[in-house]
Amino acid sequence: MIEVQNLIKLYGSKRAVDDVSFTVKKGEILGFLGPNGAGKSTTMNILTGYLSSTSGTVTIDGKEILEDPIEAKKRIGYLPEHPPLYLDMTVKDYLGFMYDLKKIKLPKKQHIEEICQVVRISDVYDRVIKHLSKGYRQRVGLAQALLGTPDVLILDEPTVGLDPKQIIEIRNLIKSLGEKHTIILSSHILPEVQAICERVIVINKGKIVADDTPDNLSRAMSTDHKLIVRVDGPEAEVYKLLSKIPGMEQVNTLGQREDGVYDYSLEGEKGVDMRREVFKRLAERNWAILGMRSSELSLEDIFLQLTADSAEDTRANLGGEK
Repeated sequence: MIEVQNLIKLYGSKRAVDDVSFTVKKGEILGFLGPNGAGKSTTMNILTGYLSSTSGTVTIDGKEILEDPIEAKKRIGYLPEHPPLYLDMTVKDYLGFMYDLKKIKLPKKQHIEEICQVVRISDVYDRVIKHLSKGYRQRVGLAQALLGTPDVLILDEPTVGLDPKQIIEIRNLIKSLGEKHTIILSSHILPEVQAICERVIVINKGKIVADDTPDNLSRAMSTDHKLIVRVDGPEAEVYKLLSKIPGMEQVNTLGQREDGVYDYSLEGEKGVDMRREVFKRLAERNWAILGMRSSELSLEDIFLQLTADSAEDTRANLGGEK
């Protein structure tokens, strides 16, 4: 659906984007991450046709963004970090205006009403946008991105400034949209990316430094692959049972946490997922699992490791200021 080949963007002698290549399959939800100044926003602006590249190509469903910009942009719905809203318009008038601006051929009234139902703004359809909450404004911005039913949605910080309840609502909406659209999502809220995205690209200093699923990145970058399990059961017997699980290399008791409840550190052979077997064997003995967590890195840990040099550069620059 999206193919980026050898993308370069120069600002004078500085390479904001440095030979970036990647593809996004139809129906995929891709998280696009990077620290400030890494080239993330520049890349996204090139994908939407807002900026031109110095060299390289961006193809949307077979249409090259510079050679055939009108056809390529018809396939893209874009929600920038600050939605392009006309605050003195009603939701109805604004979406009607954007419909006309995009020269959409679908039945106007029916199409707009369907999108309002999808993003749940039908109840504010006749209200002036400036009187809406931040969450509703974000939904109106998402509605304009969906006008014309584009194949691709590019969402830049779609939950910025929202309260926790609104974040969950928008997150669930994006996941549901992934059933019919290819989505590129940029966000600084990394647990959100981990919850929504099937695959993650991390860009740093204009170059892609990681491209994989969050789970694969976690396994690849973690120095150990341990499970920490909290079990309600007799310590010695639980220890013995866990030690006999196939693929188990090491079991350590981490001490009592509650009356009759102990924590254990489990380390298995590389590539062995022990969770189901641990659950099965403890369940057979009616020993309750009160907690299970992996010691592998979170997406936030991975992001910080991959972009650590940027943080050091920033600290050095701040330290050198007078």
